[in-house]
Parts: sequence; structure tokens; C-alpha cells
Amino acid sequence: MPLKKGRKAPMFSLPDQNGNIISLNDFKGKKLVIFFYPKDNTPTCTEEACNLRDNIAALKKKKIAVIGVSRDSVRKHKNFSTKFNLPFPLLADEEGKMVEAYKVWGEKSMFGKTYMGIFRTTYLIDEEGKIAGVIEKVKSKDHSQQILDAWEA
Repeated sequence: MPLKKGRKAPMFSLPDQNGNIISLNDFKGKKLVIFFYPKDNTPTCTEEACNLRDNIAALKKKKIAVIGVSRDSVRKHKNFSTKFNLPFPLLADEEGKMVEAYKVWGEKSMFGKTYMGIFRTTYLIDEEGKIAGVIEKVKSKDHSQQILDAWEA
């Protein structure tokens, strides 16, 4: 169950694909989108990241910053970011503390097997660091439009 709208966003401080430490405080006074995704270089995650890349100008025009988060390593994020020319930070939450804090980690199932993993979820964080919205049914091919629509709602 995701965190509720209006609640203060949990603090985080993690390395991005370049080893730079990124924290929630870096976005004070700005709109922020945090998209949680299961794994670098998988078809749906690539489709989602590339949709955001291809529409980054529209997001920036609305003064929306974007960061991605998965449990992949800094090295895997670097390869993914370079391969697809991604213009936003990808945070390496290898210990799973951020995915736990944002309630996007849990039991999943595929082909009759259950396993622990990240639920594809996007949080909209307002200029004051509060959760302005949550997108649980992410459409990877049209995610940037979902984000723009959610900020308008």
C-alpha cells in the first residue's frame, strides 16, 4: 500500500549512476517525480525510462525534476543511463531502504512463482516535500503524460 497524499515524503540520500549523492533536500522548492522501477535494461523498465527521456522537455517546462530508483548498483545504473542517454539521475538503493520507506517493496508473482520485488510506482513530491500524488498503474509507453496529467489534477 503506497504512502498517502499530503504526507511528508520520506528522506533519502543515495548515490546516482555517477556516484553523486542525491537527497530529497536537493529538491526543496521544486516539483519532483520519483519513479520506482524493478530493474535496469528490462523491456518495460527501458520503455518507461525512454518515455521519460523523450518527453523530458515537457516535464522541465512544468518545472518538474525526475529521478529513477531501483535496487540495481551504481555500475548497472551507469550502463543503463549511458546506453539509453537518460537525462536524469538513477538512484542505487542496493540495501532497499528507500523502496521500503516509500512502500514499493513487497511480494510479487509471475508465472506462478512468488518473489520479493519493487512495485512500479511513481510519487509526485511538491515544493514543500509533501506527497502530491501517487501513480500506481504506470503506463510505461505513456508515463510522462500520466505525470503531467497527475500534476494538473
